This record gives sequence, structure tokens and C-alpha cells, in this order.
Amino acid sequence: MREPRDRDGREDASQRRRDERPEDVVVLVSDRRERAERLSRGIALVLPCRVIEPGAGLPAGRPLAFVVDLATDLSADRADDRSRAWMTWLARNIRESGLPCLYLARGNAAQDAAAAALLGAPTVIDPRQSAGIVPTLQRLVAQGKARGGRATARGGVPAAAGGPPEMRVERATALVTDLFDNAAAGRPPTPAAAEEGTQIVLDTVSEIGIRAWLDLVWRHDIQVYQHSLSVAGFAAAFAAELGFSRSDRQRLAKAALLHDVGKALIPQAILNKPGPLTAEEMAVMRTHAALGADLLAREATFGSDILDVVRYHHERLDGSGYPEGLRGAQIGDLVRLVAICDVHSALTERRVYRPPLSAAEAAAIMDAQAGQLDPDLLRVYRPIIARAGGAAGGPSVLG
Repeated sequence: MREPRDRDGREDASQRRRDERPEDVVVLVSDRRERAERLSRGIALVLPCRVIEPGAGLPAGRPLAFVVDLATDLSADRADDRSRAWMTWLARNIRESGLPCLYLARGNAAQDAAAAALLGAPTVIDPRQSAGIVPTLQRLVAQGKARGGRATARGGVPAAAGGPPEMRVERATALVTDLFDNAAAGRPPTPAAAEEGTQIVLDTVSEIGIRAWLDLVWRHDIQVYQHSLSVAGFAAAFAAELGFSRSDRQRLAKAALLHDVGKALIPQAILNKPGPLTAEEMAVMRTHAALGADLLAREATFGSDILDVVRYHHERLDGSGYPEGLRGAQIGDLVRLVAICDVHSALTERRVYRPPLSAAEAAAIMDAQAGQLDPDLLRVYRPIIARAGGAAGGPSVLG
């Protein structure tokens, strides 16, 4: 009769240890006491939050994320030895943790760039847009949890391979979200993130097929990210249909994944407008191709072929495209391939201004564009349209 009582005692002790264990918290690093109090109250409505000031250690418990709001200049040459040592220690902990970091910009380009470099590519947000701080933090924490528990590569970056397809698509969505967040802050995508995202697309489409890939991608209601992942999925399927080597498949899928990164620099009011764009709005929208290519050009790892896709994916063989009105042989093969995937994806996606088209409708429109899209490549691509069906808008069969 003693055993149940002992078991109950052990269970009570275990429960007490769980109750006494420090909770996981958002760590708010700030030297602006009044603003820190206001911000921590806002964060605490959705996530536990602890504030630390310069010189302090990290709080008990496991951090969920870091929010950095410092009036102190994080440029190393502006700080005294003690402050510099503390900031170096803090930044190393943030970088090595692999956890989300939200940096509240000061509005000084040089100082903000120094802070971003020190903290290891954090998500940067303008603190004047206070309504966006807590939702952005929630999203970053959710993405971090989605990545948690998976195998990691060196440096704490989750490995692309492994896990069920649903988790891989979650990871790919988080990666693309980060790519666009960085781009919106004027930072080019990191080669490691682009490489990991590409690997996920290639491996998962090869395993489950394009239709299942699109079904998983379209569970996430973030259209510009969905479009990038959809186009990359179509590109992976297209490369396999063409019998490309692994390196060429990788090149095509990566170009497709990054092709619309310039849209991060287009106002949301234009991107999400529920009706037709005005001539002025269309002119702004069309700048995304050049903006994206110029941004990627700042990262030497991305080759000229990738930059060409980002800049020229809206060019057409008959010269009717943009931004430069290229014609025929002026448009490279990689650009032609991504242009077909881009058009197909756009036609079959849900848009704020129209429902998705069926596979048959999309195929008919694309066939009619044979003077603009490469007709030989279109013929090879037709089985992809059939296999994809109407993935973004419900079942559909191509006749």
C-alpha cells in the first residue's frame, strides 16, 4: 500500500519542480526605461517578457526571442571598453542562440547597419510603427517554434532535410518570410537561407510531387511568400521534366525562389490592392524587378544568371515585357524557364482581385502567349500544368 503513496509523492515533487522552473521569456534589451516599461507591458499581453538594461545578465529561463531597443550607439568605436565588452557578449549570445531577434531601428542608417551586423541579421523594424512590433514578434516566435526540435546545421540553422513535408514547408515559409523582411529593410537575402530554401523545395517536390507541394504551401495565407514558393515548386518540377542535372535544378529553383524579392520594397497598398492598379501604381509595381536585382547584386554570391532572372522575368520574346523591352535571343534560357513558371503560378493562385483559374484555363491562356513565352519550353511544361491541376483553388483536371 506504500507504493501508490510514494508514486503520488514523486509526482507531487515533479510537479513542484515544473512549477518552480523559470518560464520561457522574451528578453527586451533596453536603456530607455520608460519606453521599455510600455513595450514590455504590450509584449506581456501575448508572451512573457523580461527587461534587461546594459551591463545586466540574461534573466532566468530560456529566451523565446530578443528585442533590442538601445539608444546607445552599437558601433564598436563609439563605446567605452566596459560597454563594448557587454555589447559584444550580448550580441554573441543572440547570434549563437539562433533565436529570433527584433531590432528597433534608431533612424540613423550607419548606426542601424552597425547594429544589424553586430547582432547577426536581426529583423529590423521602425519603432515609430509601434502597432507592428508585437505582431511581428509573435510571428517571429511562432516561426522559431516551428523550427524547434529539428536537426540543425552548423551555426544553429535548421537543416533542410528531414521531418515530414508539412514541417519542411513551414520551414521554407519561415525562410522566405525572413528573406522578404530583410529585403524590406534593404538587406539582400543571405546565401545560406536561399540555399536552404532551395534544398527544401527540390527535395520535397521530388518526394511528394508538385500538387501536394502546392496544397501545403497554400495553407499559409501570405500571398507574396506563397507565390515565391509556388514558382520555385513549379521550377523544381520543370527542371526534373527537362532532365536537368542536380546543379542546374538547384540553379533554376533558387532563381525562382528569389525572383520576386523586389516586391518587399513595394508598398503593401499596391501589392494587396483589391482592384486594378492605376497607371501610376503599375509603374511603381514594375520597379520590383530592378529593385530586387539591385538588392541581390550587393551579395556577391548570387551570380549574374540569378540576377538576370530577378531583373528580367517579366520580359517577353516579342518585346512587350519590362523593364527593358528585351526581345528574342536577348532573353536567356533561365529567364525563359522562370517566366513560364511565374505566369502559371500567377494564373492559378488566389488573388485579392479574382479567383484562381483552372488548369485548363491557365493552359489555354499560356498557349495563347506562345509569341511571348518560349513555345518549345511551353510544350515541355504542359505535363506540369496537368499534374499541378488547380492546386491553389481546388481540384481541377486539364483536358
